[in-house]
Amino acid sequence: MLDYLSIFKELNKKKIKYIVVGGMAVNFHGVPRMTYDIDLLVDLDNKNLRKFLSLMKEWNFKPMVPVDIMDFVKKSKREDWIKNKNMKAFNLKNPNWAISEIDILIDTPIDYKKAKKNVVNYVLENVSIPTISVKDLITMKKTTGRKQDKDDITNLRKAINAE
Repeated sequence: MLDYLSIFKELNKKKIKYIVVGGMAVNFHGVPRMTYDIDLLVDLDNKNLRKFLSLMKEWNFKPMVPVDIMDFVKKSKREDWIKNKNMKAFNLKNPNWAISEIDILIDTPIDYKKAKKNVVNYVLENVSIPTISVKDLITMKKTTGRKQDKDDITNLRKAINAE
């Protein structure tokens, strides 16, 4: 079983291109709140995705929908899932871990390439963690309509103004 830092350390070691978003990014930007998963933007380049998904398979993460994990590499499959299944994220689950869910966000107003331009790197115990900027995180959260995301936006703005 791995903890959050070990996961990021291994992603970095394998040179996988990713950016932390979601609740964990909210935490990194100074707003404490509970989160039980890791939300990521991942570079959707085939080579990068194959490395990422192979690592997820190695750790026994499986898609929460009944598909082969490697199907996510195929752009046509992702587009079909977004269009016909309204997929916002590819959810991977491992019920044997405390960190049981890793979500790859795919239908968002900010993709990996856009987020990369403004990425903030937080370093915890010598592990660099690429994290979406507050501005881009707020842009992402504005589109969901969820109460938790509205609360996150309010709290992120307060945190920015407190600096």
